[in-house]
Amino acid sequence: MPHAEPPSQVPSGAVKAVNRADFRDHLSTADEQGRRKWLYPQQPRGRYYRARTWLAWLLLGVMFGGPLVKLNGNPLFMMNVIERKFSVLGVIFWPQDNLVFALGFLLFLTGIAVFTAAFGRLWCGWTCPQTVLMEMVFRKLEYLIEGDGPSQRAFERAPCSTGKLARKGAKHAIFLVLSFVIGNTLLAYIIGLDGLRQIVTDDPRRHLAGLAFMLLFTLVFYGLFARFREQACTFICPYGRLQSTLMDENTIVVAYDYKRGEKRGPLRRSEGIPQRSARGGGDCVDCFRCVSVCPTGIDIRNGTQMECVNCTACIDACDEVMDRIHHPRGLIRFASLDGIEKGERPRLTPRLAGYCAILLALAAGLAALLLTRSEVDITLLRAPGVLFSQAPDGKLSNLYLLKLTNKTRYDKPVELKLENVAGSLTVLGGQLNVPAEKQTEASVLVEIAPDNLASGNTPVVVGVYCAGKRIDRIKTVFIGPRKQPYPGGKSEIRRPKSEARREIRNPKAEIRRKSEIRNPKAEIAKFSGIGSALSTESTGDPVSRSDRTERGTGCGFRISDFGFPSDFGASDFGFPLPLRVLCG
Repeated sequence: MPHAEPPSQVPSGAVKAVNRADFRDHLSTADEQGRRKWLYPQQPRGRYYRARTWLAWLLLGVMFGGPLVKLNGNPLFMMNVIERKFSVLGVIFWPQDNLVFALGFLLFLTGIAVFTAAFGRLWCGWTCPQTVLMEMVFRKLEYLIEGDGPSQRAFERAPCSTGKLARKGAKHAIFLVLSFVIGNTLLAYIIGLDGLRQIVTDDPRRHLAGLAFMLLFTLVFYGLFARFREQACTFICPYGRLQSTLMDENTIVVAYDYKRGEKRGPLRRSEGIPQRSARGGGDCVDCFRCVSVCPTGIDIRNGTQMECVNCTACIDACDEVMDRIHHPRGLIRFASLDGIEKGERPRLTPRLAGYCAILLALAAGLAALLLTRSEVDITLLRAPGVLFSQAPDGKLSNLYLLKLTNKTRYDKPVELKLENVAGSLTVLGGQLNVPAEKQTEASVLVEIAPDNLASGNTPVVVGVYCAGKRIDRIKTVFIGPRKQPYPGGKSEIRRPKSEARREIRNPKAEIRRKSEIRNPKAEIAKFSGIGSALSTESTGDPVSRSDRTERGTGCGFRISDFGFPSDFGASDFGFPLPLRVLCG
């Protein structure tokens, strides 16, 4: 790398003076007082600039034409954060697709890491919207109105006149109109072209928020391209600061071949390459053309710097000078540090291979999610606060809450079926028909015979069908009575093994439990909260055994579930038993 002047030695704790000769000690866009130095870069000419121009026209066409294009009736791209509705290549995505968004975001970040590790900051100079609009739209208009870089500097220093004010006013008026167009284009990507058209054609008083955003976007873009300019890349964008962690000596960047170019010096007349090399001179003639065309004002001969956006303007400028002095091109070129120092060709490093493997894995995961993505998002949850009920015919029923989100532009008739357990499934309210791009809620009743339940918590699979085709499968749990039959016909509540072990280790707890069973009033008081929670309806009269037996078939639990004998009646307690709470 070229040798910079070493920093001066200062005593420990003293304030270090700024060495203006060392590029590391100061910004190229600030003077000694810290004030901004306005840049007037010359217009580049060359093969890379022509390639960038053609690519910029393509990207600008995609940018301004994107809101006009629709696929499957949906915008090509739309990021409607207000309504939480997103369209990518005509496919609508909703907040329910959060896993798709997460993988897509990780894929984007990993792609940046891979691209930066391989090619440096090439994205910034060739495809970044800030650079494309600044260098290929606003800068070209500035060249057209005020001239090239030196002419702009002279025009700025000229005294105020009518002609100067007219040209300045025309330039800023055009910048403001372009900013308005760009701001409305961005707004179209957020709310869609139809929403933007409604704001423009409808009564402005009905769309004050939309008009406020239109004005805000216009002012932001005008300030960005008319005043802030390269400062956005230097101070605001964090991408340049990631270079130190993502780039290494094998990364291909816009680099100056210091082994060939040093020692710098002006070209003498009638001096050929052999004579210049014999006196120790390099190919760099110190013309500063690479500095004069740089949009961020740096000297690429100092090496890779944070401000460099790999726009290749310095390559075109240097190649033009090399052609004039009949030296070979490539003094400034795309190369890696190892390529310049050791002459090595670009190679795939283990770190870059690891990045690529992660990128491929994320891409495969995202592709799998997109291929298996359902057009209708279904959520089936148990109704809160409800366990189960038993019908007179003995069947057990569970109540569920169903939410369906239609992600398409068409109405979807939906049918639900039990798939792994024999039983019936009823949608309360009739046939399900989910409107386009809407959400529907319904209640679902599932009835299963006790003989078909394997345990108290039985896994249930519900198939979701649309037009006779299964589009999804939902797994849930059916809750029934947790009873374990004894050989003698009696039953008890099935308790967790951990509770049983805890009681075995604590004999006193077992004695207290048995004493509570011998004390019926204490046991009933223990479960009094259940009665109040289920809206007690008690007549105050003792319930007969026949009434208990008749109503027992509709209860979620029975007397025997509390540990009492099955023939234990209400009269045995000596006070009314509120079984109407527990019975249907």
